[in-house]
Amino acid sequence: MGLTVVGVRFKKAGKIYYFAPDEHQLSPGDGVIVETARGVEYGRVVFGPMQVDENEIVAPLKKVIRKADAQDYRQLAINHEKENKAYQICLEKIAAHNLPMKLVGVEQTFDANKIIFYFTADGRIDFRELVKDLASVFRTRIELRQIGVRDEAKMVGGLGCCGRELCCSTWLSDFASVSIRMAKEQNLSLNPTKISGICGRLMCCLKYENESYEHARENFPDLGSWVITPDGEGKVSGVNIFKKCLSVELKESKIIKEYQAGEVTLKEGHPKNCRHKKECPKQSSEERV
Repeated sequence: MGLTVVGVRFKKAGKIYYFAPDEHQLSPGDGVIVETARGVEYGRVVFGPMQVDENEIVAPLKKVIRKADAQDYRQLAINHEKENKAYQICLEKIAAHNLPMKLVGVEQTFDANKIIFYFTADGRIDFRELVKDLASVFRTRIELRQIGVRDEAKMVGGLGCCGRELCCSTWLSDFASVSIRMAKEQNLSLNPTKISGICGRLMCCLKYENESYEHARENFPDLGSWVITPDGEGKVSGVNIFKKCLSVELKESKIIKEYQAGEVTLKEGHPKNCRHKKECPKQSSEERV
């Protein structure tokens, strides 16, 4: 059985949460006031209303309180002003307590019941005295939340090496796992400065085309595989999946020549996918590359 929901996002590139539209006529782009685990919040409808399966809903499904009106937008502007002031005050308090932490951003809930300070640090920070100071100034609930460098880049924003705004701060709602193997799979330079984003971690875009590269490479022997070419035996030293060709170091002459993939065949006894150790049959010492 399906339920009618709208998708609401609270930050520019944040996660999307389901809410019941109730009797409100909502469409993408509308501002709404909803109740969340953090309290009453302002969000923006990004899709819906639409039917979704009950299995996709995290119970309980809360209702949209109301469609945002002029008074709500005025309150939103006031909150942003308070956030800017809170940021400056927190910077002063951090300096006064001499804490090794970097303040990244400040967020106040719509109902002003809580102020959240986001920061980065190399390790655990004892900020209990800082919280007491901030609570005495703002007279409301205070939360200090330590975030990682990728979350910092998402909050602060910036330009990537491609010249465009960072994916994480514009549309990427979740961080995918990225590994150095993906860079190797795509024949990219393994120089950390070339494959790292401004956060210092591997670039998220390494993930985007990785599946296509893996699929394309299934039709090619791995580097180091022994193959038979029109010029004799050789060892694969390079693969170009776009040109559909292989660079092969010939066994006799040690010359490296380029061949179309259809011109070479895998030497008998040498498995194609040597990267996947569990799938490869055992080889004798003479067969190992």
